[in-house]
Amino acid sequence: MCRQHAKWMACAMCIGLLVLAWSNSAAAQANTSVDKSEVKEHSELEATLYAPFRAAAGNRRTQGRSFRLSLTYPGSGEAHRIVWRVILASSSPPGVVLQQWSGQAMVGASTLDIGLRWDGCARSPLHKPCTPAADGLYALRLTAIARQGQDNEELVEQQWQIAVDRGGGSGGGSGAATRPRAPAFGMNAPVEAPAYRVVYANLHSQTSHSDGGAALTRCHGAQEPQTGLFGPLYAYAYAQQHGLDVLMASEHNHMYDGSDGTNGAADAATARALYQAGLTDATAYTAIHPGFLALYGMEWGVINQGGHLNIFNSDLLLGWERNARGELLADVETPKSGYAGLYALMRERGWIGQFNHPAYAGQFMVDGQPLGYNADGDTVMVLCEVMNTSAFSNNDSETETRRSNYEAACNRALEAGYHVAFSSNQDNHCANWGAAYGNRTAVLVSADAPLSRDSLLEALRARRVFATMDKHARLMLTANGRMMGERFDNHGPLLLATSFSNDAGRQAAAITLFHGVPGRNGTVTPLSDRASISITPSPGPHFYYARLTQDDGNIIWSAPIWVMQAQKMPSSPEALAADSTASAHPGK
Repeated sequence: MCRQHAKWMACAMCIGLLVLAWSNSAAAQANTSVDKSEVKEHSELEATLYAPFRAAAGNRRTQGRSFRLSLTYPGSGEAHRIVWRVILASSSPPGVVLQQWSGQAMVGASTLDIGLRWDGCARSPLHKPCTPAADGLYALRLTAIARQGQDNEELVEQQWQIAVDRGGGSGGGSGAATRPRAPAFGMNAPVEAPAYRVVYANLHSQTSHSDGGAALTRCHGAQEPQTGLFGPLYAYAYAQQHGLDVLMASEHNHMYDGSDGTNGAADAATARALYQAGLTDATAYTAIHPGFLALYGMEWGVINQGGHLNIFNSDLLLGWERNARGELLADVETPKSGYAGLYALMRERGWIGQFNHPAYAGQFMVDGQPLGYNADGDTVMVLCEVMNTSAFSNNDSETETRRSNYEAACNRALEAGYHVAFSSNQDNHCANWGAAYGNRTAVLVSADAPLSRDSLLEALRARRVFATMDKHARLMLTANGRMMGERFDNHGPLLLATSFSNDAGRQAAAITLFHGVPGRNGTVTPLSDRASISITPSPGPHFYYARLTQDDGNIIWSAPIWVMQAQKMPSSPEALAADSTASAHPGK
């Protein structure tokens, strides 16, 4: 197997070089025909907050530490004004502010790093003296806004946790947090799901078929389309060698013409053939590497006035661009940024997808609403990317510190009514597929079936997924014994229970159970900091999910579970009337 694997690596590199030569030649022929009037694809605000979970050994007494805010606007030809704010607040009770920082800066394609220093104190605007923050967990929240004229802005929101632990607790005051209770399950207790086995996937990456695949020593951002050195075959071999079970090459659907704009000289048949070649490569690689699944598909859409989503199982290339002869540079025409129409097509064809690095506002517009609900979309969109590492990381030792959190946007989708599970991917553009960090999308496939395209798609449709920043972790949420990802009707009490394990010995530092109401378009709220809790929901629809923080700060998100709570049996005509009135507005 090792010799065979090495042969595939060598073969994949040769094919990558051939693709590079072909694409460079095609690009050279088409240079004078490329319309660059469109906004460059990766021109979007990237804001990342790096927060050490624990204080360094030298700061054990004060618990002070430094945070780093990184701002960049990759692919942008001009600087944008970024207004940002970082708030450090208690987790229990929630929302008590210890300290905050804010500012603004002009940011372009070069990364701007802003250092923030916290001295370990709980301060309010009216009380400047230091009151040492009590032991416990604290939330660090980032809001960054890119101003683009009077009515246009991009918003990034993310939240991370940090721990204060002086080894015995100290202080108090208005900013104090209580020391977190130990989760009510055994550390590294077996996660019971005998009908399933967990496979660890990276479901978002690029190769030389679009704007990825650059050698690590030369990779400093997205490549000009089809100029990268390494294609899908090399990517699959690399990912398998680095311990992944599944890799998806998700190529930008509008770059099969070899450009980031519109290539008027592109050959439509060549664009379609390249997509089919990728599908063929994935099938062939999987066939001779049992236990590894190679997937090939597309990342559909644009960032500006759009939003990226992955389509996992389309056998046809979708697009909107035409060459100078009016030929569609795809198999099926799909209007740019027409999400309602795309969802309808996906439902008709049986295709499923994932919201990629979703912004809280301004993306996936339906009827003028960002992440607007659509019944077809609810059927076909199965995942929401809650976290990924920097798309342009050239780290290959799983130590990348630049990473983004999209939980606020995913929660907005859940509250809108979408039934999506959380995923965690790397969006690799450099040749480090799965190696930038230890985060994975963990999928529970049937234990009695081999890992295959069909078994994976079945698990994704069932939302049997958890998102993890640690490839050794496992997290399960059940409700009255029903598996996370399920939807069911319930009468009476509801027992929510989590189980967690980590093969590398990491332990749980804290857990939070969250509650929301699909279709309410409101706010997802913390329900409990216990690993198990029994509640009786109000009549109507609900969803719940768990977020666990390990003792190293890495986070794992369960899939949600959706419950339709039945009306209580009325005890009198008056109670029946009251119940009928209440049921008209479930969850309100």
